[in-house]
Amino acid sequence: MTGPQTLSQVFDRLEKALSALDDAVDRSADMRREHAEADEEMQRLNADRGRLAEALDDAEARAGRLEEVNKEVSRRLVTAMETIRAVLDR
Repeated sequence: MTGPQTLSQVFDRLEKALSALDDAVDRSADMRREHAEADEEMQRLNADRGRLAEALDDAEARAGRLEEVNKEVSRRLVTAMETIRAVLDR
């Protein structure tokens, strides 16, 4: 064990300890701030994902309706062509 410390040495050690504590508090605050920012970004991404999923569902539903309309138009065209052929063959 070392000999008795002077008051100046004790204050130096105390100052170093307080400085280290201050640095640790700053790092902790920075980490919490970064964590909060990451949480906010995650919430924004989840909201965007939800909106995109809804838009995709709407687009798929519309594509399905368009496909049905396309089939109906095709069917009607075939019927019209057959009718025209029948008239021309008379």
